[in-house]
Amino acid sequence: MAKKITVVIRSADRQYEGLRYSLGLMFECHAVCMVVLDHEVESTEEYSENAEFIEELGGRRLSNVEANILHHGFGHVSFQELTEQMTSSDLVVPF
Repeated sequence: MAKKITVVIRSADRQYEGLRYSLGLMFECHAVCMVVLDHEVESTEEYSENAEFIEELGGRRLSNVEANILHHGFGHVSFQELTEQMTSSDLVVPF
């Protein structure tokens, strides 16, 4: 049974791990929302390709950092929206 899962990435050192985890969950047919908080992603070619793949599979990428929204294709998330996203999820995975 598919679950609604929010992956919250606060650690810049674990951003790629969180991205790969999000993709793995999507391959298992879960609905995934990946949220990057408080840091700009380091956008290597490999990271960008995998991040775009999340949206191609129907997932969401959100951030509270303006640079991620303007330069890396993330949607904006406010604290209130993040709270709603997390409480409506079956599972929240922190990184």
